[in-house]
Amino acid sequence: MPKFDRIAVFGCKATTLFLLDNLLIPYQVRHLITIGPDLGEKHDVADYFDLKETASASGMEVYRAKSYSLKNKEDQDYLKSLQLDLAFVVGWQRLLPSEVLAGLRIGAFGMHGSSMNLPLGRGRSPMNWSIIEGRQVFYTNLFRYDPGVDSGDVVDTFKFEIGPRDTAETMHFKNTLAMKFLIERNIERLVHDDFTTTPQDTSIVPTYYPKRNPSDSLIDWSMDVHALERFIRAVTRPFNGAFTYAGEQPVVIYDAQVFDLNEFGYSALAPGTVAAVFENGKFLVKCFGGLLLVNACETKAEIRRGLQFHHNGQSINYFRRNELGYFDLAEE
Repeated sequence: MPKFDRIAVFGCKATTLFLLDNLLIPYQVRHLITIGPDLGEKHDVADYFDLKETASASGMEVYRAKSYSLKNKEDQDYLKSLQLDLAFVVGWQRLLPSEVLAGLRIGAFGMHGSSMNLPLGRGRSPMNWSIIEGRQVFYTNLFRYDPGVDSGDVVDTFKFEIGPRDTAETMHFKNTLAMKFLIERNIERLVHDDFTTTPQDTSIVPTYYPKRNPSDSLIDWSMDVHALERFIRAVTRPFNGAFTYAGEQPVVIYDAQVFDLNEFGYSALAPGTVAAVFENGKFLVKCFGGLLLVNACETKAEIRRGLQFHHNGQSINYFRRNELGYFDLAEE
């Protein structure tokens, strides 16, 4: 088996662990650059996973960065000392500073995708936004990092379907499998520095999705039932889940589906009202356009017929839309 000692992975999420456990390449990943639980909590990293023990047990040298941005001089000096040839960035969610990129002989390669393909849909949370927007395909790109935001040259691309039952979780599964496949398909060319890249199309004005915060998962019951169902799928685990309030108690909804566009006699109810509660605890909510069946939620409140969900005085963040009605915007 060929020996290649200077490959690193940057990551701190469950997707990073999956890649390390399942990547089938004839080269060993020697170094893992990650962050500890303190920084994971500080930066509210969704699906954070403490990789130190698992990676160390498999023989990797693990370095916990002092700063998630890697702008700390101690971090940069350490990475420079490794004299890395090649790095893959999976589950890091931060740019790599130019000082770090300059220390890699071949380069750093990560993945970014969107439903329209780059340079459209750069930025944050593209998989979540794609579900919210009702998109049906997603392009995952293996690209070479540069100091910009998802602006690097593309090595290879994989397209997959966004199905009607896909969630934030299954999109992460698909995207990680796509990254695994792209690395395996291109590894020989990458390690021998014998690969070609395709610059992103400069005739297209890049667009960027905005960052989503946990507070942005507050449910707007004025949305129609189909949009609500997509919204819930888009922010479910490993994220915080769509939430609303029953009295003073939060109700976090993790799984729901459009039950029917007929309203079974509940048409007079206000949107956001519980229309019926079944014996197994699942319940129907009257929405614009039909009924929503809530299959899984978490709350201390009693869910009963006639309960009216509300915002508890919180404001809903209405993101700006472009001229086509989507949420990716050109830089101003």
